[in-house]
Amino acid sequence: MDQEVFLMSLSRRRFLESASLGTAALGAIAGKLAGADDAATSGPKSTIPTRVLGRTGKRVSVLAMGGGSRFLQFSTDALAIDAINHAIDQGITYMDTAYGYANGLSETRIGLVMATRRKEVFLADKFADRNGDQAMRRVEASLKRLKTDHLDLLNIHSLTDEEDLASIEAPNGVLKRFLQLRDQKVAGALGITSHTDPTVLAKAIDRNDFDCVQMALNAARVGMKGGTGNMLINPDMKTSFETVALPIAVRKNMGVIAMKIYAADGLVGQATPEKLIQYSLSLPQVALCVIGMPKLEHIAENCRIARAFSPMPKGEMQEMGDRLSTKNKLALDMFLHNHRDEYAVA
Repeated sequence: MDQEVFLMSLSRRRFLESASLGTAALGAIAGKLAGADDAATSGPKSTIPTRVLGRTGKRVSVLAMGGGSRFLQFSTDALAIDAINHAIDQGITYMDTAYGYANGLSETRIGLVMATRRKEVFLADKFADRNGDQAMRRVEASLKRLKTDHLDLLNIHSLTDEEDLASIEAPNGVLKRFLQLRDQKVAGALGITSHTDPTVLAKAIDRNDFDCVQMALNAARVGMKGGTGNMLINPDMKTSFETVALPIAVRKNMGVIAMKIYAADGLVGQATPEKLIQYSLSLPQVALCVIGMPKLEHIAENCRIARAFSPMPKGEMQEMGDRLSTKNKLALDMFLHNHRDEYAVA
């Protein structure tokens, strides 16, 4: 699949999904702000499998509710609140958000639920600021939106290249200040995220004291960027987050969070959701998958898949990875290299 075809199919899927939120989703959800407390106390809570998040020692659900662009497709706060409560009731204990998701809107919506259900959730937030002082101010404001005094996981968001890593590690950079927040128990753990360059991420986690890492881990083995500048390596080579960064995370007993399971929808239709989730959860050290779920039925279906999980045999993983990466990995790498997680709404 070449880059132009991939992007056209991706845009079409997103348009169709967004359009479908009209009558069907609104009629099915029909939430209200007052419904948050009702949902928190209605009926028995379901469960899905849990795993220990590496050296944090914390046990989390193998499925996380992503707070990015898919979550922001819920058109009102009331609908978003219903979705979060539904996810928690289904057994999801990990909530992932970022300030960059509509300049705090995702945090605000999650905070409306955290006001009553904070103890039920492992809460992870991400910040793209590289200046330490600016990042500290951002965290303070985000905690207020989330209606909490601490984060279970504080992430440096979206590492890109060597220059970006240098700014993170600079004396006045965000890493130094976030380490202080961990020492002060404002954050239970410290992490970093990337879907751009596996080699740079490998350096970051090898030489710094991170507890967790969130990276693009899917059956198409995206993230093939390497060499110098923006040069792409030969697509037949196996450089990837899975082969370069993941082994370091395993060696350091880090908590590993898999993202881009569907490769920003690029793998939809080429493999079933069951197989895509199964592949990522079968990788070593992976504790959970973060998935954006813009409809209640998506939450229910992904939770059903998580409950039925069993490890994928190595031979099947190899076949699936070879098949999907041969067809997709170069186009996906180019797409994710330029993709930014920040998301704004009109």
